[in-house]
Amino acid sequence: MKQFQDVCEEHYINLNLTTETKLPQQRESVMHFFEQLRKRYPGMRNFYSREDGDHVLEEDKDGGSYRWVTLDSKRLSSGFMKPETFEIGCEQHLAILDAVPHQLSISPLDCETLNLTYGFEFAYSGNQYHLLANALGIGASFEKALEIPGTKMVSLDPTIQFSLVPDCRIQARLSFEPRTTAYHVKTNEFPEENLSVFLTLRKYGSIDSGETYVSTFQDLMRRGQKLVDEYLMENILVPLQTAILID
Repeated sequence: MKQFQDVCEEHYINLNLTTETKLPQQRESVMHFFEQLRKRYPGMRNFYSREDGDHVLEEDKDGGSYRWVTLDSKRLSSGFMKPETFEIGCEQHLAILDAVPHQLSISPLDCETLNLTYGFEFAYSGNQYHLLANALGIGASFEKALEIPGTKMVSLDPTIQFSLVPDCRIQARLSFEPRTTAYHVKTNEFPEENLSVFLTLRKYGSIDSGETYVSTFQDLMRRGQKLVDEYLMENILVPLQTAILID
């Protein structure tokens, strides 16, 4: 994903699988799963458990690019920060999905949701709501409100979610996470914070008969890459980068 290095500070590709029933929490099953991951990716050597019961295996974060995997009672997540290519970023997720039916006994029937998320981080020391409005627009009706003397924008969280198939079981969601607060606006002091952009493709419900976790995720990959190439880059990411450079 080298094309994103000149557009934003950080980019990543994440997998999230939620299940209807609880995942195995026996020590032997959990440790075997993570040990197999470490054999495949030797750099993933940092293992620990959080107070909430999550188990985590990750690489060192010093180099900026790293892998991580978490497992809790009803969710399996996998991430790759700054992968060199889209294929490299997703290879880890595909390997995990290929392993979970037999290593963690996660049946395709047990799937609640299967998500592929693209994340992009833009560093900006200013009102991030104004940045979003300037880069993407907010519509004439909303712009009129900001023309009232004395008004200052303290919130703007645009989100769009749309179906990619007739039965609505595969959907895409574009969302933003600004980190400007009312205090920043009041004091007119804006520390450099990241503005996050997320594109998530989600498959709802059990995996279709004749399909697997791997084939279903590969379908999300194809759809997601098309959205990134044909829509997200030109209409969202580049306008945000341009607005930051102009400011």
